[in-house]
Amino acid sequence: MTLQNRRILINKTVMVLSTAAAIGGIIFLFWILAVLLFKGFAALNFDIFMYDMAPPGREPSGLRNALVGQLMLVVGASAIGVPAGVLAGTYLSEYGGKKSRLARFIRDISDIMMSTPSIVIGAFVYAVLVAPFGHFSGWAGIAALAIMMIPIVLRTTDDMLQLVPGSLREAAIALGAPKYKVIIQVVYRGAKTGMLTGILLSIARIAGETAPLLFTSFSNNFYSTDLNQPIASLTVTMYNYATSPYEEWIDQGWAAALILALFVLGANIIGRIIIRKREGEH
Repeated sequence: MTLQNRRILINKTVMVLSTAAAIGGIIFLFWILAVLLFKGFAALNFDIFMYDMAPPGREPSGLRNALVGQLMLVVGASAIGVPAGVLAGTYLSEYGGKKSRLARFIRDISDIMMSTPSIVIGAFVYAVLVAPFGHFSGWAGIAALAIMMIPIVLRTTDDMLQLVPGSLREAAIALGAPKYKVIIQVVYRGAKTGMLTGILLSIARIAGETAPLLFTSFSNNFYSTDLNQPIASLTVTMYNYATSPYEEWIDQGWAAALILALFVLGANIIGRIIIRKREGEH
């Protein structure tokens, strides 16, 4: 066999194996989605959104308190994580410099934080905000989710701002615009699509987290909006219901999984649409 034929054979073999692996992954993905949609829609009803959690066998029963709690945690974490991540990314891109030791150090720490298991972050927040006060709280859950958001938003903002041509900055400065106006009115406008995509993906990431909330906000079987106390969340409720021996709770756990999956899927789809729109404009 000649060298050329051997290379062709290796190429075809790798292509076949890669295609088979991709098809296998897609099959499992659609299998999971099919089971989730089938069992989730079967358990989904109007009571889920109108009533709070109830003991097994007691009607009506729903997930209103968990839905409200999840919304509060995600919104609260976004209110902290998004501004902090955007400001930090702006500093790295516009003030830190590419060769600065401090900027390189922050980028390295951000990459490490992005790959850190969420349960480690939950344990850290537990030691800092839960154990010293002697009780779980919604604020601790918000802090844990915000810590997870910041490195994602930071890296996305940093990368997107660096893609903005330097000539735009120079033109604005030549017209007499101060640095902060150049960033807000020129650089942000040029990178807004990518920055928004990163924010949406970070929100989708934290919306499906359970482990850090088990250490921080824990859970609450009753309707509560007091962030100084344990607060219910959709992810922890889904975990508790899915591992319970009661059929009614298991069904509601499937409904919670469907609602959460649709939210995360919707956020990711919106992010992809924004990316394609940006690519189409360029």
